[in-house]
Amino acid sequence: MKFQGVLFFPVTPFAPDGSLDEELLARHIESGVAAGAGGVFVACGTGEFHALTPEEIERATRVAVTVTAGRVPVLAAAGGPVPVARDQAARIERAGADGILLLPPYLVTAPQQGLLRYAEEVTAAAELPCVFYQRGTARLTEATAARLAALPKVVGLKDGIGDIELMHRIVRAVRAVPGTHDFQFFNGLPTAEMTAPAYRGIGVGLYSSAVFAFAPEIALAFHRALATADEPLITTLLDEFYGPLVALRDEVPGYAVALVKAGVTIRGLDVGGVRAPLCDPTPEHTARLSKLIDHGLEVLGA
Repeated sequence: MKFQGVLFFPVTPFAPDGSLDEELLARHIESGVAAGAGGVFVACGTGEFHALTPEEIERATRVAVTVTAGRVPVLAAAGGPVPVARDQAARIERAGADGILLLPPYLVTAPQQGLLRYAEEVTAAAELPCVFYQRGTARLTEATAARLAALPKVVGLKDGIGDIELMHRIVRAVRAVPGTHDFQFFNGLPTAEMTAPAYRGIGVGLYSSAVFAFAPEIALAFHRALATADEPLITTLLDEFYGPLVALRDEVPGYAVALVKAGVTIRGLDVGGVRAPLCDPTPEHTARLSKLIDHGLEVLGA
């Protein structure tokens, strides 16, 4: 399960009655794959994993598997309490996914051995490969990361902490373990493009792009600019699009998801609002987001 290009984290559309809208999800995923996504991570952070039932995660995964039809890998999220995460993992496998994105355990701060045990027990519930998501209550040392990478079903590590020095040590420690040459590292910070140049410098070239969900043209152009060292375009997009987007995102907690969903609607696919405890962007913030998208597209046109 190798990834290339921009990784697509679709939003989860909801119908007017608040239920999962499978038809809209299928359209959303198809548009992303057609645009050039390198992988689909459904029902994950941007997809409001925290607000979905296990049954909804299974349904969303099945939609993604059907729509992609093997064109790119499909992963879905499992996390929280061990029994719940094991049930989610089994459902994701039953739905036909290619892998699991394992989110942190619920609330508790665990010792390093406990994090390893968590990964072992959840991955035992399915035969799928797993990408471990380091964030929140799951913060690894380099020694633990090396032991995690040696687990037979753990094939990658996604970083959502943003400690570059720690992540550099983790990359070096994992690469020193025999048989980990195929182990993959991901930059999983919100609006990951802002830190993508720094992560590339420590050997982490893959990243999740929330912007791809609503402006794939911008996300793909930035990714190409990184690959070709087009510094003028990288600088312009960071200064005039991604930077202002992050500033808007940081004005309200939860906007890392809510703005993305609003952006999808702005671009023509009404995917509904976010579930509590998140809140939809205000009309003022939605208007600012719309102007930012327009400007980002103008930059590409210029």
